[in-house]
Amino acid sequence: MRGRIRGTHTATALGCVLLLAACGPTGGAAAPEHTPVRVADAPALLPVPHGKGSKVADDFNGDGHRDLVIDDLVKEQSHADDAGIGIVYGGARGLTPGARQLLDPRRQAAATEGRLPAVFDAEESCDLDKDGYTDLVVSTDPPYDGQGQPPVPLQILFGSPTGLNGKGVRLVIPAQARFGNDWPDQPVCGDFDGDGAQDLVVHASNGELSYLRGPFSRKGTPRAAGKPLASPGNVPTGPAADVNRDGYDDLLVRTAADGAAPSAVVLGGPAGPTRTGATLPAGVDVAFGRFGRGRALDAAVGSMGGTSLRYDLPGAARGTVAIPGSVLDAGDFDGDGLSELVSSGTALRVLRGRAAGLSASGTVTVKPPTEGTTRVLAVADFTGDGRADLVVRTFRGETRDTVAVYPGEKGGPVADAPDVTFSTAAFLPRT
Repeated sequence: MRGRIRGTHTATALGCVLLLAACGPTGGAAAPEHTPVRVADAPALLPVPHGKGSKVADDFNGDGHRDLVIDDLVKEQSHADDAGIGIVYGGARGLTPGARQLLDPRRQAAATEGRLPAVFDAEESCDLDKDGYTDLVVSTDPPYDGQGQPPVPLQILFGSPTGLNGKGVRLVIPAQARFGNDWPDQPVCGDFDGDGAQDLVVHASNGELSYLRGPFSRKGTPRAAGKPLASPGNVPTGPAADVNRDGYDDLLVRTAADGAAPSAVVLGGPAGPTRTGATLPAGVDVAFGRFGRGRALDAAVGSMGGTSLRYDLPGAARGTVAIPGSVLDAGDFDGDGLSELVSSGTALRVLRGRAAGLSASGTVTVKPPTEGTTRVLAVADFTGDGRADLVVRTFRGETRDTVAVYPGEKGGPVADAPDVTFSTAAFLPRT
């Protein structure tokens, strides 16, 4: 589930001495596949490559290579202030930890009533102004006296040929698009009206959603916004996807942000996400993919007791697998056109997509390179080879972590060992 950036749902700075291994775009002959270059310290800081614009997702500098966003970077000591948001830029051979950037609210955030925010969290990413550079939507904590509608806490950092280097711009939600007195948050990008521009859906209140049509101006203003849309739940959840393949992105809406909550697929159309499609059972997480039993996308709904399957949405033929699914992701690791399902609640497991649908048989368990709590950061193609890669983060408290990138493999699903590892301590200022 992503209303989380992993991708969405961590950071940058200069050096620190935790084990890092890095490989990335360099000149000369290609390195042997899956052979990392190991170094004792953080990889030397490299300039962010200049791009000319692209249609690749999460490509903030527009050079045609996908980048990684990381929230909750490690700290020099427990309970220290949040360092900010980390960006690791991609290259021809995948993520390049040396080409990194720290997004700091002191430098990148817009002030509200003269006050800079203390909270600065990545929420969503897409090309909102349609210029070929992915933009980042962040959540902040603007001042509020508790009276009436709270201010909009969302800001946009616009991409550019040199990445996310500008100041944040406050997202504008016109008055007619707001409803109730909840904080307007939980942004989800998608082309819900099929016009080729990215829109935003944002939580309003009491089962209403604000629908903002793109493209957006550089002042954070949507092209259009009407009255709030009635919704089967309060929590819009990304990433959006065209589940029924009709040319309009569709939206997952949950009834609650946390715990085992029911959800529904809200179908896009010329008026935006207005029609409720398939309803899904209560679960902790939901992932969309082409798992193997229909022409449309399928849904996996995870809970601690197992994972429920709904094939061929919105028709929703049913199935189950007896594997807990408190955190789910999906991607095609072996390039065969079918999605694998990643479950990372109690262990890091990959279930292979197959024509007959998902099954617990043949499940692959991925062993992280270090001990600790492991979470998936991203399932996406960072190398451009047509196969998804698995990026996971293992952390021990607030001061130690390891990010590992497992490349997808033709024999599937992912390599036994990561080809890139690094610590987000690389984003800490050098002292």
